[in-house]
Amino acid sequence: MSRSVSPIEPVKCNDMTQVRAGVDRVDAQLVALLAVRFAYMDAAARIKTERNAVRDEARKQQVLKNVHDAASGLGIPVEVVADLWERLVEASIAYELDIWDAMRA
Repeated sequence: MSRSVSPIEPVKCNDMTQVRAGVDRVDAQLVALLAVRFAYMDAAARIKTERNAVRDEARKQQVLKNVHDAASGLGIPVEVVADLWERLVEASIAYELDIWDAMRA
């Protein structure tokens, strides 16, 4: 039986093995969260009745503002996070369009 090792806080890391283990753990969590996010894209594709409703620029801007504000509040690089989210939102829109089309083919 494997035991779960408690994560080491970044400020308590003393070597790169600990840092890399922490980064790997966070990456796994991020991928799991992305799976949930894409499941919501599946739901959106199912719910939206018009294909042109998939791209909603007002909603995109709201999401990007929310992320900008959250990054700013956490003191992490806003420009980096904004760029990541721009790519994530565009990838999500493309994914949702593919799912929308596949559901109606």
